Amino acid sequence: MAGSTPAPGGDASPAGDLATAAAGDVRRLALVIHIAFFVLLGAALFRFAQRHGDDAQAAVVYAMAAALAVLYGLALSRLLGAGVARLIWLCGVVGVWSVLVNLAPSFAWCAVPLFFLALRMLPLRLALVMIILFTGLVIFAQLRLAGRFDLDWVVGPPAVAALATAVFVVMDRQATRQAALIEDLVRTRAELAATERREGTLAERQRLSMEIHDTIAQGLSSQRMLLQAADRFWDAEPARAREHVRTAAAVADRGLAEARRFVHDLAPADLAEGGDLQTALRALADREITDERTVICQVDGTPVPLPDRVQSALLRVAQGALANVREHSGATRAAVTVSYLGDEVRLDIADDGRGFDPASPGPGSADRGHGLPAMRARVGQLGGTLTVESAPGDGTVVSAAVPATLEVPTP
Repeated sequence: MAGSTPAPGGDASPAGDLATAAAGDVRRLALVIHIAFFVLLGAALFRFAQRHGDDAQAAVVYAMAAALAVLYGLALSRLLGAGVARLIWLCGVVGVWSVLVNLAPSFAWCAVPLFFLALRMLPLRLALVMIILFTGLVIFAQLRLAGRFDLDWVVGPPAVAALATAVFVVMDRQATRQAALIEDLVRTRAELAATERREGTLAERQRLSMEIHDTIAQGLSSQRMLLQAADRFWDAEPARAREHVRTAAAVADRGLAEARRFVHDLAPADLAEGGDLQTALRALADREITDERTVICQVDGTPVPLPDRVQSALLRVAQGALANVREHSGATRAAVTVSYLGDEVRLDIADDGRGFDPASPGPGSADRGHGLPAMRARVGQLGGTLTVESAPGDGTVVSAAVPATLEVPTP
């Protein structure tokens, strides 16, 4: 993007960090260019004062040098706007410098910083035309000062101009390609995250549908069959009909218990009753304690109020992780730890069970079903991350980290 200056800024993401770093590099480059300009301007003015301080045109040179310094300083004072104003400013700087070079060729070295200004502010072709004019003016002024043909002054300025232009153009194109690559990577990452969330949501729906089918739906089907049988025997065999009704009532009781369990899982009762996250986690840990397994709950840091969605999601993660501990791990000890880390809250569920290989989970591992994808989906919807650390024989640690303040919209 020759002729454009990247704007500083960014967001709280890897792409935003890279954009901020790139903007910082641009500002540092601009600072070097500005310093170089004033150093070269001061050196040329000092050289002129040493050699021509008593000339009749010295006052004019001093005045023009001062005007150039003030005009150039307008860019540093941020008084200039964008667009046409900056182009007029650049033309004014170039015009004053051109007059100054004609009066005192020593100021020709100030052309190098002006090369970069032209490349940053103008389209590439127009900037190249201006650089060619700069270079021609420098050659003419130096040859006029020397009073004879000097090959150094014919070859040197074009070489310096070509080198400076090539370096800037190559770096600018590399920055453009890098920006495009970062944008592509960020877009791919967002698409992948969205896909994972969709897959997690579908997996959770599938899990719930399978559980409902295997419990409540089958129970309702059994009740209908038993009640139909009772209707057939109601007059001929009342005792047998009553037995079918009693059996249907027992099936209804089991179905009601399953329905209550689903409601409990989908809307955590510990939080619905007004409890906070740490209290709900302690109650959950207490319910998981058995003769074969000890479960403890710990709180690190100072608890802070959390959004309901954050509390609910973390409690669900703890429920799912402890269900995996109960069903798959064979652990004798598990620990639930919630850590308040300022702008982030972290939940860790660790056990001393048989563990598994997260890269290739087997049929008996904690990752054999949809539990972990559902946890990842819940945490991902809050802008958090979920990690699993495990190895055969070394237990398992499930860690969920989410922002303590909820700013991510529901997908």
